[in-house]
Amino acid sequence: MFTLLQDLPAADAKVVVEAAMVTVSHANAAIGAGLAVVGAGIGIGLIGHGAGLGIARQPEAVGDIKGNAIVLAALVEGATFFAIVVGLLFALK
Repeated sequence: MFTLLQDLPAADAKVVVEAAMVTVSHANAAIGAGLAVVGAGIGIGLIGHGAGLGIARQPEAVGDIKGNAIVLAALVEGATFFAIVVGLLFALK
């Protein structure tokens, strides 16, 4: 049932190795995209935490703090999408 790579003809062995390289490339891209999303979640969570603490300390500055938190969260999301696209480009190369 199982054959060793060295027992295959040269053409078949080349196909198996190329298929394994494509699979590893896709797996690496998926891992990179997952890490980017986890990092974004942590970043946005920290932004929300800081905004909540700031609003608790200075309730009169709610508008300014909310606006800054939304802008910072958007920047984190943009960097995340950029990382995901770069990972996909490497996978589809």
